Amino acid sequence: MLLAIDMGNTQTALGLFDGGELVHSWRMPTDRSFTADELHVRLHGYFHMYGMDLDVVDAMAFAGVVPQLNRAWRRVAERLGARTVVVGPDTASVTCVRAKNPAEVGADRIANATAAAKFYGSPSIVVDFGTATNIDVVDAEGYYIGGAIAPGLRISMDALTARAAKLSSVPLEAPAHAIGVDTVEAVQSGAVLGTAAMAEGLVARIKRELGAPNATVIATGGLAVVIADSTDVFDVVDSQLTLRGICEIYRRLNG
Repeated sequence: MLLAIDMGNTQTALGLFDGGELVHSWRMPTDRSFTADELHVRLHGYFHMYGMDLDVVDAMAFAGVVPQLNRAWRRVAERLGARTVVVGPDTASVTCVRAKNPAEVGADRIANATAAAKFYGSPSIVVDFGTATNIDVVDAEGYYIGGAIAPGLRISMDALTARAAKLSSVPLEAPAHAIGVDTVEAVQSGAVLGTAAMAEGLVARIKRELGAPNATVIATGGLAVVIADSTDVFDVVDSQLTLRGICEIYRRLNG
C-alpha cells in the first residue's frame, strides 16, 4: 500500500491507498519539532485504530512545504523499508506544469492540479482552503499555469481576534444571514461569507481570463465544506484532492 502525506503549514493529511483507492485517511498537526520517533509513534497509533500493522506500507509519497519534516518522514520510511517519492522537481517528468518558474510551484499545488485534470477534466480551477487559500488553475491542455494565494480563513480570524480585544474567537461556520444580528454572526459573515465571496470573485475573473466559462471548479482543503455551504461557485467538493493527486503522481512515476 501507498501512504500519501500532504504536509501543510498547519495540518498534515495522511492517506492510505490500496492501488488507486483511498482506504483510510487521518489528519494531524504539523509540528516542525516532531522527530522521526514521534512521527513513527503517531503513525503506529493511527494504523492501530483500524487493526493494521505498519508493514502494509511499502511506499510513501510526500508533498509539503516543511523541509525539516520531509527529512523526518524519510527516516520513518527507511525504518519501514518503504520506497519514497517527493513531489517536486524529481517528479516533473510525470506532471504538467507550465509556470514562469516551475521550481517555485508548491508541491501541494502540483498535486491539486494533477488530481483536478485526472479526475475532473480540463480546464479546471481548484480552490484549496488551508493555512493559505490557494487557487490553482489548469488550462485546457491539462497544465498547471498559475493561480492566486490569499491569507487563509484561520489566519484572518487569528489576526482579527488578536488585534481586536472585544472580538473573542467564534465558531468557523456560516451564519444564516449576511447581515449579522450580533457580534458573532457579524464576524462569521465577514470571515466565512467574505471568504466565499472572494472565491466567487477570483473564480469569475479567472474564467474570463481563461476564456472558459464552463471550467470545473473544485473546493478542497480542511475548510472546504464550511465555505462550500455558503456559495454555489463550486461544482465539486473533494476534501481529499491533494492526497489523490499525490497518489496519482506516485503511480505515474512507478508505472
